Amino acid sequence: MERHTIKVIAHIRSDFKTKFGVPRQSGLVEALRARIVFEPEFRDPEALRGIEGFSHLWLIWQFSEAVREDWSPTVRPPRLGGNERVGVFATRSPFRPNAIGLSCVKLEGVERTAEGSVLLVSGADLMDGTPIYDIKPYLPYADCMVEASGGFAPQRGDELAVEIPPALLARVPKDKRAALAGVLAQDPRPHYQNDPQRVYGMAFAGLEVRFRVADGVVHVVELTKERPLTAR
Repeated sequence: MERHTIKVIAHIRSDFKTKFGVPRQSGLVEALRARIVFEPEFRDPEALRGIEGFSHLWLIWQFSEAVREDWSPTVRPPRLGGNERVGVFATRSPFRPNAIGLSCVKLEGVERTAEGSVLLVSGADLMDGTPIYDIKPYLPYADCMVEASGGFAPQRGDELAVEIPPALLARVPKDKRAALAGVLAQDPRPHYQNDPQRVYGMAFAGLEVRFRVADGVVHVVELTKERPLTAR
């Protein structure tokens, strides 16, 4: 099999330490903020000259938690309830011959730091530490196809209502509250699970968030500081 090498140019720093809870597509939760930190070899500020003229960027990255040698020609996408198989190339599933992802994010700014110029972005659907292979500007005249059809996912799914008791919400930093509510509204549960008594847990922004879903409402039942990975 023909193989090629590809360089990691950067890593993203986001509020998701694990993949559970990460939005299934980019742009669904605009309140999510992340930082793109370049590897030393690619920190030349000249490489970003002109980038602030673009409102959005394409990120080409690796599904680092889904790298495998084998592959399947069919997968079960969440939008079909996780019970129906379709062709892998008809989906955005992470389980592909090459574990490569593509996301459109909004560029919020460029920050000069001790780690070089860092891109501040919103709407990213990437886990913390995800390797990034390339960054390209989004071009509205070429990338926005208003006549496009969406196959079995013609539009974004319905959002759930979110209820977080005030005492628990007070434990969430103010600048993370809208993002947390947005993530929960997307219903992080596997689509084939619908037990209203089951409590789910996810790590977000240094917090352990436990919730259940009943009658279309996400109820946050516990919110504590995230435990160190060594304690899991």
